[in-house]
Amino acid sequence: MTIFDISVIIPFLNEEENIDRLTTELGKYFSFNNSRKVEVIFVDDGSTDKSFAKLSAATHKGYTARVVKFSKNFGSHAALRAGILHAKGKYVTFMYADLQDPLELIDRLYTEITTGEREVVWAVRETVSSGLGERMFSGAYAYMMQRFAIKTYPEKGFDIVMFGSKVKALLNQNIEANSSIFLQILIMGFRQSSIQYSKAARKAGKSKWTLNKKIKLFIDSFVAFSFFPIRLVSIVGVSFFSLGLLWSLYIIGRKIIFNDLEPGWPALVSILMIGFGITNIALGIIAEYLWRTLDASRKRPVFIIDEIVEEMPHQG
Repeated sequence: MTIFDISVIIPFLNEEENIDRLTTELGKYFSFNNSRKVEVIFVDDGSTDKSFAKLSAATHKGYTARVVKFSKNFGSHAALRAGILHAKGKYVTFMYADLQDPLELIDRLYTEITTGEREVVWAVRETVSSGLGERMFSGAYAYMMQRFAIKTYPEKGFDIVMFGSKVKALLNQNIEANSSIFLQILIMGFRQSSIQYSKAARKAGKSKWTLNKKIKLFIDSFVAFSFFPIRLVSIVGVSFFSLGLLWSLYIIGRKIIFNDLEPGWPALVSILMIGFGITNIALGIIAEYLWRTLDASRKRPVFIIDEIVEEMPHQG
């Protein structure tokens, strides 16, 4: 079996417009930086356009290519996990088909991880060329993660990481569903460091980072890596119990001393609505945990591979 210095995993979904540019840029970069043996694993996350066909027929220069095709869309994190499972490199890193992250990061990460005797190196975003909504979500997500889940989560987030064989083995042993692969790596506790870079704007195609996927990531991150939602249920319950007790003491005292309170249905209805609302929120949070426990107990595959185009040797 061929052993590579670096495995680069690139998940994609309906990136037909970016495939030619992607393979051209990869060819230019790795043909110029050819001192290391590199494999690029493209993972098709259920594309419905011609991305898979174009990529399979493309010319790959300066690197060895493989294409893994899913049977349907399982999500980018599942695609990254599939790539890791098939990676043959001593070190593994991620890139994306839109090339918003510069390819130069690969060499920077490799230098950092090999010279510093580290197991994990993060590429932390210094600046992001994105819209206001995207920046607001990233900022809110990072703040919530730092505050309630993982204190070391970087303020501006990350999409790129390079890690060695220990992390790769652990990830392959623990392929988690409804989880974040980045947070899973972050909490492993190996010696880690980071470098900074500027993320560019997308030049072609449409981003697949939809609102639904953002909401799912937000929920998955907190349910999988934080006890805060359960703690929140307890805090809300104790708070409302205390307020209810104080209110009851006030009503009793007022009745004994002044006897000036009239029964009122609006107040009763309001209390019932608030109480049932809080109860339903609490049940919803608990249900999220129960659903994930049920989902894990079924042991269904996190991804299903439909086809693999095996090693396509590089040209030139």
